[in-house]
Amino acid sequence: MSKIEALVLGIIQGLTEFIPISSTGHLYLGRHLFGLDEAGIFLDTMLHIGTLLAVLVIYKNELITIIKNPFGKLSKLVIIGTIPAVIVGLLLSDLFDSISKTGITIGWEFIITGIILWIAEGVRRGEKSLHSITYGDALFIGTFQAAAIFPAVSRSGLTIAAGLFRKLDRETAAYFSFLLSIPAIAGGVVLQFGELASGQVENISFSSLLIATIASALFGYIAVVWMINFLKKHSLRFFAVYVWILGLLIIILQLMRIF
Repeated sequence: MSKIEALVLGIIQGLTEFIPISSTGHLYLGRHLFGLDEAGIFLDTMLHIGTLLAVLVIYKNELITIIKNPFGKLSKLVIIGTIPAVIVGLLLSDLFDSISKTGITIGWEFIITGIILWIAEGVRRGEKSLHSITYGDALFIGTFQAAAIFPAVSRSGLTIAAGLFRKLDRETAAYFSFLLSIPAIAGGVVLQFGELASGQVENISFSSLLIATIASALFGYIAVVWMINFLKKHSLRFFAVYVWILGLLIIILQLMRIF
């Protein structure tokens, strides 16, 4: 993997982890186009560490609050919102890993993401702030997050949509979605380290990994800040149209046996 390829993949991961168009799906496409299908778990781990660093920096005050008050409402909201993904991950991770490797359903998953975003944008706008989120809201949003175990179903897209369905205001829907991403990404990194310990590590240079990780962190930070501000005034349907076009293109290429 060249340094340019590492940079591009880092940018893709950083932006698409938080912009609702699916980071896993885009990384799959990026690696496939670069002919880097062999660059697997180690690269993915470092890219996710990059995006984890980004949200840790942005949410440092919230994390300090959670550490100081582990039994407070914010802590409970994050825990409740994380439980569905933990259950699904433990029970069905092997199944979804096999689906992810083939990429056979990736086009349809992009389309499903777009449908959910489009529907969510049509919901009457809510006014719930972060302080008004209930435990039921957190569980509902967490259940949508669990559904994003499919590779091209956007985690951020589904959790933002779920927040809108529960009448969170648009900024809060994005804000809580990204807060909920911290245990999700951290848990994924821990699982990936476990796989690394028991498997063969790809031969990727340290400099390329460093570039990919830094790019992922930097563009992840930019994406979180940009997305929260974007949702205040703009529609999710732009992203819905994008993933529909991408999904249809992938399906056509697969039918033609080009992809």
